Amino acid sequence: SLPAFDVSIDGGDPNGYAPNEDFGTMTYSGSRDVTAGIQVVDVTIPPLPVDEMGTPGSTSGCEIDDFTGFVAGNIALIQRGACTFLLKAQNAEASGAVGVIIFNEGRPGRTAPFRGTLGEPSVNIPVIGTSYDIGTFLVDNAALPRVRLKVDAEIDPRETENVIAETRDGNPDQTIVVGAHLDSVGDGPGVNDNGSGSAAILEVAIRLGPGGRDDDDDDDDAEGRLQNRVRFAWWGAEEFGLLGSEAYVDALTFDEYLQIAMNLNFDMVGSPNFVRFVYDGDGSDTVDGSGNPVIGPSGSGDIEALFVDYLAGRGLASEPTLFSGRSDYGPFIDVGIPAGGLFTGAEGVKTVAEAETYGGTAGRAYDPCYHQSCDTIENNSDEVLDQFADAIAHSVAVYSQQAELFPQPPAVATFAARPTVTRSISKDDFEYWGSHLQR
Repeated sequence: SLPAFDVSIDGGDPNGYAPNEDFGTMTYSGSRDVTAGIQVVDVTIPPLPVDEMGTPGSTSGCEIDDFTGFVAGNIALIQRGACTFLLKAQNAEASGAVGVIIFNEGRPGRTAPFRGTLGEPSVNIPVIGTSYDIGTFLVDNAALPRVRLKVDAEIDPRETENVIAETRDGNPDQTIVVGAHLDSVGDGPGVNDNGSGSAAILEVAIRLGPGGRDDDDDDDDAEGRLQNRVRFAWWGAEEFGLLGSEAYVDALTFDEYLQIAMNLNFDMVGSPNFVRFVYDGDGSDTVDGSGNPVIGPSGSGDIEALFVDYLAGRGLASEPTLFSGRSDYGPFIDVGIPAGGLFTGAEGVKTVAEAETYGGTAGRAYDPCYHQSCDTIENNSDEVLDQFADAIAHSVAVYSQQAELFPQPPAVATFAARPTVTRSISKDDFEYWGSHLQR
């Protein structure tokens, strides 16, 4: 049944909010139907500017001490901000809350209703996300309303698989992992997201392998000339939170981890209202929602430069895009492995300046069918797919032939201690983990 979020002020008729319009259920939310009073948890209204608050934003609910004096049996009203939704919900549940409402922080770009993810099924109470306006209304009337939260969720273990193939030749100690996620959301066929990336790296793998060339000289097979091993990976369950790529990275032995030189990631490379985005590996041109640059591990800037230079050499403009955690490079960056890749845009809206450079329609989403049933073959831009497939092939050709890649990051004695590898960002720092917000 549909989730419910109803507010009754001073015994009046309930004000029912609309699911997916006024609020969204968090992925991995607990399943329960509760009616209770609300209790505000350490919110800042209005939100302070970034330079006064300090990054990365409101700390409402991030510390168990925020719940000092919390009355068990109430619904916790928490502001979005610095830490993950999971941590906020876990702290609330541990303090006796029977439900959690997380409202948007209130800064520009962080006001609308939203749906996020808890990232794991460890919370047993209902958790929803809503707008800043609804949140402030509840803050102003916290002493009066009775709130009903209802989430009817079912969480069952499901099995999925990664599909992995690698070249027989090439130095295994400088392995290049070329990845694209193979799954789509339930609402859409997923031709652009991510049939486009999956098909592009498949074609590169075919051309790279034996029989991939048009001539009959076995000695000219591309694979026989490789300096470095190339591993192609089609990740499962990306849309549920990068589960396939995260499981792969988590399962690496320490020696296997040290063998991976880089990850090249290609997710949505055929958007119909496209911009040619290149991941901003050195963090020099983009910032996250809190105003911070997201700097990839050493070597990520070199990958960015390779793509930018290749496109420029063919008279093709490109733009930097943030390492936001929304795709399968995330688990690699999290352990200090350099990463980079290409992207043509999702639900973001094309600007007038971008339309002047790339064509298409300003004020319209890069992919108007993102996560929708219309993400069919008709939704795909063959023009940019062809351009980016060539760029992907170029990156694989260059890095598979380059005798010396990036120096190894400072390593630790055992893989179990790998979080001490020097890096600039970790999983919880990303606003997204896969396609859903996590903080």
